[in-house]
Amino acid sequence: MRDFLDDIHQHLSDPDPVRRAQIQMKNPLPKRFYTAVGIGEDAGRFIIELDGRPVKTPAKKTLSLPTRAAAELVAIEWRDQVEVIDPGKMPVTRLVNSALDGVANEIDAVLDDIVKYAGTDLVCYRADTPQSLIQAQAGKWDPVLYWAADTLGARFILAEGIIHQEQPASAIEAYSGTLAKYRDPLALGALHTITSLTGSALLALAFAERRLGAEEVWTAAHADEDWNIEQWGADAHAEARRAHRWQDMKAAADLFDAVTGPTR
Repeated sequence: MRDFLDDIHQHLSDPDPVRRAQIQMKNPLPKRFYTAVGIGEDAGRFIIELDGRPVKTPAKKTLSLPTRAAAELVAIEWRDQVEVIDPGKMPVTRLVNSALDGVANEIDAVLDDIVKYAGTDLVCYRADTPQSLIQAQAGKWDPVLYWAADTLGARFILAEGIIHQEQPASAIEAYSGTLAKYRDPLALGALHTITSLTGSALLALAFAERRLGAEEVWTAAHADEDWNIEQWGADAHAEARRAHRWQDMKAAADLFDAVTGPTR
């Protein structure tokens, strides 16, 4: 099983979807080599077992999770593989591997990276024309800024166009203080994924704090794109790319919820 898993990890571990696709084209997908997928327990954590043997991360750590709900998300992906093991259909497993092997060793660096997004957050940069786009952005983004100001005490400044706007240190500090609650590698890894997919640390934190659901965050992040679609129509390639990214977004959101608490 070790050789098969090493091959699988090569597919799963690269964070770039284009690179993952290139690897898959070069190396045939491995055939499913196990019969049963189970969930075991060890020292208060839940582990994924293939025919009774624990799954390992690329760094050879036991793939273990803090809640049964989180473990079940991973187990479902392994059960859903039929004739071959397709890493492209295992976004939760990929995220868990990244969190356990990478984020766990770089908690502060990952926190800092998310906070950097807050300094140039998507929802703070607005169009100056046309009016319909201005209204579309305001409708999706203003509530998030009001929530951050009223609930977190983080008052961000708006900017027009792409000219950089330095945000108040007090806003960044308030944001960072709330984000610090999520120092768990899995929760933080999920929030980092949501932040990078949406371009917005504020949207990611609004999700974490249960101000917005995953679909609301995704829609808000695509306010500009959806406005363009309304004006000019959809592009098939862009739609396919967005659908693929949504699967990663949903995996991150589902994992975060499974790790941190009750279903929304």
